[in-house]
Amino acid sequence: MTFISLFFAAILGLVFGFLKVSRSTFLRGIATVYVDIFRGIPLIVLAFFIYFGIPQAFGFKMDPNLAAVLTLSLNAGAYITEIIRGGILAVDKGQMEAARSLGIPYGKSMMKIILPQAVRVMVPSFINQFVITLKDTSIMSVIGIVELTQSGKIIIARTFETSGIWLVVAIMYLIVITLLTKLSNVLERRLSK
Repeated sequence: MTFISLFFAAILGLVFGFLKVSRSTFLRGIATVYVDIFRGIPLIVLAFFIYFGIPQAFGFKMDPNLAAVLTLSLNAGAYITEIIRGGILAVDKGQMEAARSLGIPYGKSMMKIILPQAVRVMVPSFINQFVITLKDTSIMSVIGIVELTQSGKIIIARTFETSGIWLVVAIMYLIVITLLTKLSNVLERRLSK
């Protein structure tokens, strides 16, 4: 669920990230509205709205997995938008000016000169967002998604062994997140060379 959500969140983040650094006030406004809405609504409220509110309004039943992916994608996409905006703006303006003075079109300048430099700045934040989205999947258990936290609840309901099960769940999250943090450190070192 985390990987699927982050795939769609990355697409949303790219689109709205480029809109946020656009020269058009209208396009920047659209991106700002998207970011403000999906960063401003608590994740659990967004999950309830997507899973319960939208289907009730339009008279259909939504699969909880689809609702979870939509919720996580929209939320993470808003944060990735800001990561991309910040990464692009972190690159010195002189880089774009130099490319444009050489006659390189704006799009090509962005793809060949600005983005490769911006990616170095963005990698730690991307890994951080991945970790946050992974942890946010536990919130999706409120709409019936069986993930690690929900699995722990199910096992506790069968065995009545709360402390041991929650300890195992916490250790599993800790192992995965520690590995991701180490991966982030390796990627940072490689990109800084």
